[in-house]
Amino acid sequence: MNYIYHMNYPEAKDKFIQAWGNLGSSWGINRSMAQIHALLLLATEPLSTEEIMDELKMSRGNVNMNIRALIDWGIVFKQHVPGERKDFFATGKDIWQLARQVSRERRRREIEPILTVLEEVHRVEGTNKEEIAEFRKVTGDLFDFSTKVDGMIDKFTKSDQGWFYKLLMKL
Repeated sequence: MNYIYHMNYPEAKDKFIQAWGNLGSSWGINRSMAQIHALLLLATEPLSTEEIMDELKMSRGNVNMNIRALIDWGIVFKQHVPGERKDFFATGKDIWQLARQVSRERRRREIEPILTVLEEVHRVEGTNKEEIAEFRKVTGDLFDFSTKVDGMIDKFTKSDQGWFYKLLMKL
């Protein structure tokens, strides 16, 4: 027999924030950064640094550093609250737009630099012809693969949901 357990909101919210933090850290993103993003995703109004600190039990320095990183990623923004002098922060709620922005940023930070390096090292010279041939083959294959991944990410970031779902259905 299946028992359905209904979770209260604070418990569900905490569980989601922790899970988003774990997911972020498995993607190579700072856990605190992912938890702050999760909190902002759930917030019905922009949050101040102090509210984020209180909710997540984080230091001001940790919150400020991770807010700056989230702004650099283009997924969190400052929002003015009339009558308030302190900064407030919010994030977009469109998950499709979020996925595209994260893909663009990961492409810029990860794919583009490795393509540059692979292109540079492919022109290697040396006296051991066998080593040079193997090196060129491996780096050439990695360059070809990375170029294809880059092209897919580019298409994804410029696409709409319909295109992506059609592509998934073909797989």
